[in-house]
Amino acid sequence: MFSGSIVALVTPFNTDGEVDFDSLKKLVEHHVAAGSDGLVAVGTTGESSTLTIEEHVKVVNKIVEFADGRIPVIAGTGANATHESVLFSRLLNGSGIAGCLSVTPYYNKPTQEGLYQHYKAIAEVSDVPQILYNVPGRTAVDLLPETVARLAEIENIVALKDATGDLDRIAIHRELCGEDFILLSGDDLTGLEFVKLGGDGVISVTNNVAAADMATMFKLAKQGKFEEAEAINERLMPLHKNLFVESNPIPVKWAVHKMGLIAEGGLRLPLTELSEPAQPVVAQAMTEACIY
Repeated sequence: MFSGSIVALVTPFNTDGEVDFDSLKKLVEHHVAAGSDGLVAVGTTGESSTLTIEEHVKVVNKIVEFADGRIPVIAGTGANATHESVLFSRLLNGSGIAGCLSVTPYYNKPTQEGLYQHYKAIAEVSDVPQILYNVPGRTAVDLLPETVARLAEIENIVALKDATGDLDRIAIHRELCGEDFILLSGDDLTGLEFVKLGGDGVISVTNNVAAADMATMFKLAKQGKFEEAEAINERLMPLHKNLFVESNPIPVKWAVHKMGLIAEGGLRLPLTELSEPAQPVVAQAMTEACIY
């Protein structure tokens, strides 16, 4: 259902801070042509926390429209208030999305029982498959494997995006959740190794910049051609590292703008544009990865 190289898509803005739908359409066309296996619309890389509810839903619907059935669209529906995630899910029912990706509630540090109840409430109101998203480095809460296993028993919770970088969890999740539960990496640095160890794919920031290479790499990995896949991954390693030289998505938006895929590289406050000292770091990473 969800596998391979899925892009955590950026949300482009105009100079006045409004969503740039022309650039958004261009991005979708780029990923269709590059062979990406899916799009995450308005996930955390898409600056979901600074979009209004109305903007959030409109961007998802526009991406579904632009994709026109050629590539699966997964909607970001995460929030730190359960009622807000539930609202996103209700509003996107019947929209044509392939699934929902919900990050663990950030800042308020729920217990494991709170996390279970949060995701259960979302699943109960959605008509599409649900992907859990664990990224404790940004949310200050860790969705533990035992809680993932409890949630996997809910029929439409089908996958986990794990951005911990802890490769030992793959075997634990497989044992607790079964072979049919989908495991996706959310950490570009370890994404290929994640798949080699039994994961199904990656939801990637690097994919914004190196879509065709990422798609090829994970197709090779699926075929067991790990040596060829590793050669691509080694070339992309500077991007995996330096697209996080400042907080995501600051560097990746600068890079995508430099590639001419979006008209502007702007962000909404409190995020600010890539600093001058960091710009040559990202530019060098793009050069080493043969992006330009």
